[in-house]
Amino acid sequence: LKLHEEKGGTGPGRRYGLEVLNKSAVVLITSFWEAYCEDIAAEGLECIVTHAKASDVLPKEIKKIIARELKSDINELAIWDISDDKWRAVLRTHLIKLQETRNRKLNTPKHMNIDDLFESAIGLAKVSLKWGFKKRSPIQTRAKLDKFVELRGEIAHRGKAKSSVKKTTAVDYLELIKQVAARTGGVVNAHVKSITGGQALF
Repeated sequence: LKLHEEKGGTGPGRRYGLEVLNKSAVVLITSFWEAYCEDIAAEGLECIVTHAKASDVLPKEIKKIIARELKSDINELAIWDISDDKWRAVLRTHLIKLQETRNRKLNTPKHMNIDDLFESAIGLAKVSLKWGFKKRSPIQTRAKLDKFVELRGEIAHRGKAKSSVKKTTAVDYLELIKQVAARTGGVVNAHVKSITGGQALF
């Protein structure tokens, strides 16, 4: 967007020959959003594993992950791996598998995939329902985000969108992601603190 200003100026009127910059901005913003969610989900789980006082404070979804991992283990004594704080090691080992799964799935970071990410990683359900703002409900925010992610898909897979991509579109998308990322970070932080007994991510 800064390059757009340098090439096209800041005065009124449409800029021709600069749409490629607008498209690139949409693709990059989506990538940043995807990476942010992946990183904070992984950091949240790591914080929980490190600072949770005992396994009984873990969210049900995380307990289910441990149970599935142990159930698939042919070693009949694997269940004892969760005793004496060894559940932490089990979760850390499984975190690698979770990251691989998420990294494949989250290449389309619409609200449903973001919800799935945080629920499977740290047991936080429906984080997108917290995306309510002064002039936009969570449902409206979800729809707006999904529309931008779909636009990224059109650009990335076909090389062009159904309609021209203007600078205002990229700017609007960036502002949306700033809002949603800030809200998501706050909700994740509060969730982690509630499990760890006060240890925050940031």
